[in-house]
Amino acid sequence: MAQWATNPSLYKVNYDTLRDFAPISLVATAPQLLVVHPGVPAKTVQELTQLAMAKPGGLNFGSGGAGTLAYSAGELFKMLAGVNMVHIPYKGTIIAVNDLLGGRLQVVFSDMPIALPHANSGKLRALAVTSAKRTPLIPAMPTVAESGVPGYALDNSWGVFAPARTPKALVAKLNAEMVRVHELRDVKERYAGLGLEAVSSKPEAYAEFIKSDAAKFSKIIQSTGAKVD
Repeated sequence: MAQWATNPSLYKVNYDTLRDFAPISLVATAPQLLVVHPGVPAKTVQELTQLAMAKPGGLNFGSGGAGTLAYSAGELFKMLAGVNMVHIPYKGTIIAVNDLLGGRLQVVFSDMPIALPHANSGKLRALAVTSAKRTPLIPAMPTVAESGVPGYALDNSWGVFAPARTPKALVAKLNAEMVRVHELRDVKERYAGLGLEAVSSKPEAYAEFIKSDAAKFSKIIQSTGAKVD
């Protein structure tokens, strides 16, 4: 989740992303990994939802604070699944995951590089990824949406911009090179090693992506009344 998607809802900003910048290409995406402490009696998203419904406010989910992707992922889950979980803000997702490991939390929507090793070792239990489709990074892992929360989709994303007045011919040239580079096997492998999926897009498609993502995160933040912690 790029800051351009959340900053306008959390801060007074003096810029407009699509007015003041020229989108060149999306370059990477990465879902969050929904993980729970092994002591939580839920092995699927559906079971987690049932548990949360049975005990409103009885489950805590941690994040790096209001406006972070982990926060938005948890709040979107609450909205679409119709459950009540208590948000516990931390000074970073790693600290939240540490408390999850210690059993002081029950749920975290975490960056995969942080949580996946703990899930692989059995110290945490991974239930799903937050992307709309399964990720090639861990293809066997189901999505939240296919696990019983229709319409759920949330990704982190990275992209490249140029100043707004950059000539269209130059934007097109830069975009073509980005598309070419992101098809290279070693680039894809390098991204995968960082827990990212290498992607690319046309400038127009990236602009539409920005509009959609900004609207999605704005709705989440405004509906929860989130403030910067």
